[in-house]
Amino acid sequence: MKPLLMGTNLKMYKTAAQTQDYLAALQTLTQDLRSDVTLFVIPSYPALERASNTVKDKAILLGAQNMHPEEQGQFTGEVSPLMLQELNLDIVEIGHSERRHVFHETDEQENRKVLSALDHGFTALLCVGETAEQKASGISDEVLAMQLKIGLSGVKPEQADHIWVAYEPVWAIGVNGVPASADYVRERHASIRRVLTQLFPALEIPVLYGGSVNPQNAEELIVQPNVDGLFTGRAAWEAEKFNALIRQVLPLWQRKQS
Repeated sequence: MKPLLMGTNLKMYKTAAQTQDYLAALQTLTQDLRSDVTLFVIPSYPALERASNTVKDKAILLGAQNMHPEEQGQFTGEVSPLMLQELNLDIVEIGHSERRHVFHETDEQENRKVLSALDHGFTALLCVGETAEQKASGISDEVLAMQLKIGLSGVKPEQADHIWVAYEPVWAIGVNGVPASADYVRERHASIRRVLTQLFPALEIPVLYGGSVNPQNAEELIVQPNVDGLFTGRAAWEAEKFNALIRQVLPLWQRKQS
């Protein structure tokens, strides 16, 4: 039985001390779920060293929110894969909608980061999602296919088992996000799965859903076909609430696989 994937991106919230307290509490609360759940947290850069020193025995996988593809250079304000390797991280998040739409990163830039992350031994978590305007124009699947095909271009088959994909509709995330319906999530995840199967026929790359996930909609989301886990926002930013959410959906995930 595949473990349930549950994770969160802390964005520009929580100081290093707050992140340490959060991870320590989450590690304790979920210690009985190790074999059933793959749990991951992606803190801010300044919190990563404390985070790495807090989590023991990979009880919680840790990731970075972004990464420059080059190992070194004159790139003021950037962080390289070599710097992240020193912190014993597992994951690099690439292409979050804020990177794409606030910082104007392109699919080609995300591709360079994906290839670099894989070359340096990380799991590359590629985020994809359409805007409200693209959804209204009826081109959601085309947008997702382009983001996947460009973002994963050049990935070797032997590297692809270190790829995760997170589907996060741009209009569904953030403070003003509108949760997507379960039917809509099912349709988009089916579309994403078709593209991934074309790219990597022998592999079943995990696809997570993220976008205003909360205790009210998590159960109907996790039971959808091709949803392998949940990438949760503010509903996971308190350890007790995240622990409760994991335990809420885990039995449904296990039942789906049986």
